[in-house]
Amino acid sequence: MRTGVIAKKVGMTRLFQEDGRHVPVTVLSLEDCQVTAHRTEDRDGYYGVQVGSGEAKQKNVSKPQREAFAKAEVPLKMKVGEFRVDSEEALLPVGARISAEHFVAGQKVDITGHTQGKGFAGAMKRWGFGGLRATHGVSISHRSHGSTGNRQDPGRVFKGKKMAGHMGDRQRTQQNLEIVRTDADRGLLFVKGSVPGAKNGWLMVRDAVKVAMPDDLPFPGVMRRNEDEFKSEEADAGLIESAAEHEVGTEVSAEQQEKLMQQQDSGADAETTTDGDAGGESKES
Repeated sequence: MRTGVIAKKVGMTRLFQEDGRHVPVTVLSLEDCQVTAHRTEDRDGYYGVQVGSGEAKQKNVSKPQREAFAKAEVPLKMKVGEFRVDSEEALLPVGARISAEHFVAGQKVDITGHTQGKGFAGAMKRWGFGGLRATHGVSISHRSHGSTGNRQDPGRVFKGKKMAGHMGDRQRTQQNLEIVRTDADRGLLFVKGSVPGAKNGWLMVRDAVKVAMPDDLPFPGVMRRNEDEFKSEEADAGLIESAAEHEVGTEVSAEQQEKLMQQQDSGADAETTTDGDAGGESKES
């Protein structure tokens, strides 16, 4: 297992394939993503890589963190995260700047982030309750959740009861998302579909754990210093890389052909009937 990266969500756009079909993608930016520390078996009991991303002001960083960054000889980082790896061979050097080509087009990734916060929400919006009757007998409480307790026994409301409260802003991981393109020069990742979180939110991107990785995946990773070894040919601007292109089945079964013929015949009959009615009306007039 390799280390992951910390990326910032830029927004959504779409990329096109050679045949003109488009794929919606989310753009993630690697803002000076660097290795800031190691976790080793002898000292910590496991192998891991601590990664930092973004540029922070000195007043917003605690003194212990400032000392840790100074020891690693890296700038102050706004976001810090940790990724576990299998062995010592998967550890990238401290201070190494991870490139966007750490991932390859066509591979699957798991992305972890915090969902958009919705604030205080009622039971209907938060849990999909149906609400109370909107007719007689309900006095200005149509959207309330109704009774919440039981009888005298147990005489209380159980923990975890679905009620009104804070909605959103929960850590969620979306698995098996596809990388459709990478841009090493600008440090961008293009991921198919949507990812958790709002714009400018920080995301943890790592290799998918439930899908086999490609054989040509760089190990232990791609840094600025060794990116020439794993250089890949990028597609033209606005196009999807060939490794992530999706095939579309063009074969039509006999049943589908028969249904299409019936629809065409019914459409032709309707047009003929309409034309005949119009002709009769014109003669009468």
